Amino acid sequence: MKVIICGAGQVGWQIARHLSGENNEVTVVDNNSELVRRATDSLDVKGITGFASYPDILERAGASDADMIIAATLSDEVNMVTCQVAHSVFAIPRKVARLRSQSYLTAIYSDLYRRDHMPIDVVISPEKEVAEAALQRLAAPAAFDTENFMEGEVQLLGIALDRDCPVLNTPLRQLTDLFSTLRAIVVGIRREGSLIAPDPGDQLFAGDQIYVCTHREDVSRTMEIFGKIQAKQERIVIIGGGNVGLAVARALEDRSDRVRAKVIEKNRTCAERAANTLERTIVLNGDGLNSELLTEANITRADAVLAVTDDDKTNLLAAVRAKTEGCPMAICLVNDPTLVPLMGPLGIDAYINPRATTVSSILRHIRHGRVRQIYSIGDAEAEVIEAQVLSTSPIAGQAIRDIDFPEGALVGAIRKGGEVVRPVGSTRVEEGDVIVIFSISADVPKVEQLMQVSIDFF
Repeated sequence: MKVIICGAGQVGWQIARHLSGENNEVTVVDNNSELVRRATDSLDVKGITGFASYPDILERAGASDADMIIAATLSDEVNMVTCQVAHSVFAIPRKVARLRSQSYLTAIYSDLYRRDHMPIDVVISPEKEVAEAALQRLAAPAAFDTENFMEGEVQLLGIALDRDCPVLNTPLRQLTDLFSTLRAIVVGIRREGSLIAPDPGDQLFAGDQIYVCTHREDVSRTMEIFGKIQAKQERIVIIGGGNVGLAVARALEDRSDRVRAKVIEKNRTCAERAANTLERTIVLNGDGLNSELLTEANITRADAVLAVTDDDKTNLLAAVRAKTEGCPMAICLVNDPTLVPLMGPLGIDAYINPRATTVSSILRHIRHGRVRQIYSIGDAEAEVIEAQVLSTSPIAGQAIRDIDFPEGALVGAIRKGGEVVRPVGSTRVEEGDVIVIFSISADVPKVEQLMQVSIDFF
């Protein structure tokens, strides 16, 4: 497939990395020559320097016979015009645009993106995706990473193992025997910076970060087995009242269980907008790093603090200050993946990577066939793929133990009919089953080959 990616920032680079690694013909366009050079030097892609919305630049990028264009520049307007030019001038079949402004995303204006108006096939909203990720973190506060699969029936949980974890030094095979009714599978282990798909004989050690696929009804029990207590989040302090913070606060107000939220926003205009939009949420105008303001927000009685400003360092410092002031749970937004290793030493409980969230959302929309969900883990270290088994798939009709999965892949859950079951070696994979697979990035092409699902446009 021939793909043009407009914008060579973190999102564009990660998408290019995924697609070029799977033998697609990828061209990256950006008006920053340094970003283009970084992409062409580190990835197997072509690079064009220039404005993505200019027809002559798109023509140089090969738009005349491209299958898809992904507009992920920092400007909503450039992304929209790029898709319009791609449609009107070059008739590119599939167009994906990242739009951040909420004004463009209001439901009453959805007709704007029809083919006879502004022809965008898929609109990705980073703020909306990040807000949903933040709500998932709050729903599983003891996990450092979470994602839903199978319409929420299955959850992927990232759990950091402490020294008091009751199942340390226990082989995974033995855990399966001890908790035979638990619908949970350890699909990934990060140890000393390396992420692997474990074998049944592998043990767990203090300091490990594990990824577990579990049925939603077994989340609390799973967390308890790995030494985590699920505390109910009733009082939340949100630092940052921009699009993300506002979306989270609005969602908390809409929940049936009562959650008391307070928003701290430094910019007065943003604070006033948040105060006018929200009904039951208290909005404070000031610096979230100010201990007096945190005291005014009653941070000592809060169950969690969510730092979601547009500055990574502010989020890190605000989370640390809130923990210092007595808040038991801190979640922060971090764009720069190189800052993630600081989470542990700083005592920050969980983080949200908006670029990884956006990348996962874009990949979900450009995968072909029966792939229903994609989640990118860490700095594109692994993917969790949810897909429906096709009748022509090599795995259809086979027991899991007989399938030639690559070393870096594990089945985390299977839904047969309306029932989610824990996969074991004897579980037979049938046509129509929905399967969740954890795969190290290098093994994703082999997994897709087994599923007979390739990167392509719909």
